Amino acid sequence: MKKILVLALAIIALYASIPIKSAMAFCGFYVAKADTKIFNQASKVVLVRDGDRTVLTMANDFKGDPKEFAIVIPVPTFLEKGQIHIGESAIVDHLDAYTSPRLVEYFDRNPCAPNDGMEGLGAVGAYAESARGIRASRERANQLGVKIEAEYTVGEYDIIILSAQESNGLSVWLKENGYKLPQGASEVLGSYIKQKMRFFVAKVNLEEQSKLGFKFLRPLQVAFESPKFMLPIRLGTLNANGDQELFIFTLTKKGRTETTNYRMVKLPEGMDIPGFVKDEFAGFYQAMFTAQVKREDGNAVFLEYAWDMNWCDPCAADPLTQEELKKIGVFWVGAEASAPTPPNWRQPPMPGASEVFVTRLHVRYNRDRFPEDLMFQETADRTNFQGRYVLRHAYQGGDSCPAMETYRREVRDRREKEATTLANLTGWDVNQIRGKMKLEPAGSPNGKKGQWWEKVWE
Repeated sequence: MKKILVLALAIIALYASIPIKSAMAFCGFYVAKADTKIFNQASKVVLVRDGDRTVLTMANDFKGDPKEFAIVIPVPTFLEKGQIHIGESAIVDHLDAYTSPRLVEYFDRNPCAPNDGMEGLGAVGAYAESARGIRASRERANQLGVKIEAEYTVGEYDIIILSAQESNGLSVWLKENGYKLPQGASEVLGSYIKQKMRFFVAKVNLEEQSKLGFKFLRPLQVAFESPKFMLPIRLGTLNANGDQELFIFTLTKKGRTETTNYRMVKLPEGMDIPGFVKDEFAGFYQAMFTAQVKREDGNAVFLEYAWDMNWCDPCAADPLTQEELKKIGVFWVGAEASAPTPPNWRQPPMPGASEVFVTRLHVRYNRDRFPEDLMFQETADRTNFQGRYVLRHAYQGGDSCPAMETYRREVRDRREKEATTLANLTGWDVNQIRGKMKLEPAGSPNGKKGQWWEKVWE
């Protein structure tokens, strides 16, 4: 049986107890986060960028037999072995957790107590029959206009750097080496060849993986210099089963990263939502994101987080340590970076983590809505932004004072607003939301009289 392999942008499939912290400035508790684990077919890419220098980390989300994994990635320049590195999945996961949209809680103070100023506490193709089967004879490759520029073994991966004169020759070479290309691949490959891009091909070396003892594939890192600040995604859309989820984390010096060829939209944030969402946050966030994608006609890139790496408020995870930053490729942090560096790079003086600005972008894409690769630019905008959603707990004490009656009327109005806000964000039925909140439907006799009020404190 011929085994199918995926040729795509690294982690994009074609076929298919962080501590709770209080921050007094914010006066809230982080209680839940919407990390990438709640999405199916979610791919993660980390882009470290300064000037023309890029370190790209690709967290492979491949599930299945490792011998059936391989990737082909367009890259803008030739890569030497020293520019290819094996990363740590735990650091990518940490970055995901740190930047995840979050749910926070406020607790109303006693309206009868003096105001102390505090609101609360706060890869397309087919698998060649052996792990090294991708290596065809150089003579045949030359006949097809394909040049095997280098072959490396890095950790558990066998890696080949290719260039080609035209797409048909490259397509034939891939097919002769066991790859089954999806419809439209030749045209897309040709567009990269015209841009004089090379192809980074990696697959699992089962022998090396066995020696190293790793059961799961570790992230691949590549470092290169190029004026192009981009991410090739078109290969990953050719025969994908439905939409793909892509999370992009950029670490830059100056400020926020923005897309230049697609609209970047900030997700709705800072809104009060009903308390029951605390137990349904994953479902809420999935529904909310889907609704926002629909409203933007499916062709926007969403900003989920933008913040200085040195701090957060409130934190869904601790900021990355200086050592983690170096390992993920932030080459300007620390006297010696442990991430891969191209030849002749000089390490600048070590600044603090405050000179690392992290941007988290989320895109749900397909070939129709995203016909172009993602192009980026670094801006000087250091304005903080986070996808944050708020639960406000009513004061439940039995105190009695004139301010309490005013407070209760305010909470009644607040509860109704929370219901309509949640409905608008997610597309959920507002009366079902009211039912979960133990509110009477709008317009009902009880709703008019406010007789649901006692249920708020049950």
